[in-house]
Amino acid sequence: MRKPLLLLAVIFFVFFANSQELTKNEKELYNLLMEYRKSKNLSVIPLSKSLITVAQIHSRDLAQNHPDKNKCNAHSWSKNGEWKSCCYTSDHAKASCMWDKPKELTNYNYPGYEIACVGIETLSPKEALENWKTSRAHNNVIINGDIWDSKWEAIGIGMHKGYATVWFGHYPEP
Repeated sequence: MRKPLLLLAVIFFVFFANSQELTKNEKELYNLLMEYRKSKNLSVIPLSKSLITVAQIHSRDLAQNHPDKNKCNAHSWSKNGEWKSCCYTSDHAKASCMWDKPKELTNYNYPGYEIACVGIETLSPKEALENWKTSRAHNNVIINGDIWDSKWEAIGIGMHKGYATVWFGHYPEP
């Protein structure tokens, strides 16, 4: 009797853990980001199912496993999943760990670039955007400033229990 319940739980987890549908908060964050870009005369970035998957998985990993502790920041990945774990530090020594996640987890065979934010227990879409706008580095990613001056062709959004992640790609969804 336990095996069918376990199988059902596994199917449920796999289906919802790899969802490409945006939640209400994720849709709101996407819309806020696009409105902000529009205010800067920048184009809308098309949603990417692959980058949404990466963003949603990473937001869940951050909320459930907290790999962003001690010297590791919110670009880190835990050892508790179907991915390579890593501790991403402020010196960017393991940047490829982040950049390669779309290739590792989806059919998006290009690098991805992430901005991440954590709130205290909860985080609204508006709070996440305001946090990123006050950070020069994160804001530059959003508005293609500084070293990020080439056009974004794909975006994915993930939010889960106080964490928000946005993934950007220079190439459209395959």
